[in-house]
Amino acid sequence: MITVVDAGTGNLRSVQKALQFVAPGQDVLVSADVADIRGAERIVLPGQGAINTWMRALDDRSLAGAINHALDNLPVLGICLGLQALFAESEEGGGVQCLGRMAGRVRHFDAITHGAQSAHGGAHKIPHMGWNTVHQKQPHPVWDGIDDAERFYFVHSYFVESDNSQDVVGTTDYGETFTSAVARDNVFATQFHPEKSAEAGLTLLKNFCSWNP
Repeated sequence: MITVVDAGTGNLRSVQKALQFVAPGQDVLVSADVADIRGAERIVLPGQGAINTWMRALDDRSLAGAINHALDNLPVLGICLGLQALFAESEEGGGVQCLGRMAGRVRHFDAITHGAQSAHGGAHKIPHMGWNTVHQKQPHPVWDGIDDAERFYFVHSYFVESDNSQDVVGTTDYGETFTSAVARDNVFATQFHPEKSAEAGLTLLKNFCSWNP
């Protein structure tokens, strides 16, 4: 069973449908039930919107313990906020303490795009929204069958600044270079949305569903 954790943010059904498409033999649940998280074989942490809302929902729904258990024991895929939540803290909302599973912080794009010019001569817009290239910095089973510099779909105003280069498996250029994918042990996480990223995104999700770290 794959459990897509419901922390009260959007896009959960799109993630569920994409996983059902690439793994038709597996049960895929969207749930905020601790039992469904603890009973899963794989966990997906998706999310759009604000990290403070996402983290508060973990407390309100008593999910933090179950998610930390999964992060210690199961294959876990983080998507968008599910990537940002892995780090120690976020600038968003005046400062939010996150799960602290990886060293680093989450910063607003103003920190790197202020005054930067796009390829078309205009300033980079925030949020960063649309298709962009992901450069694979390290090989990983979840990248199997996906070309380096493949394009994926993004929508976000904050980005991860990792303190450990060994955790960074993908980067993207938007004004400057930012981390767009991380991995460590049984965890793989992306700033982009594989469920919205056509064939490359489906390949990534399929790889996750068969990945045995």
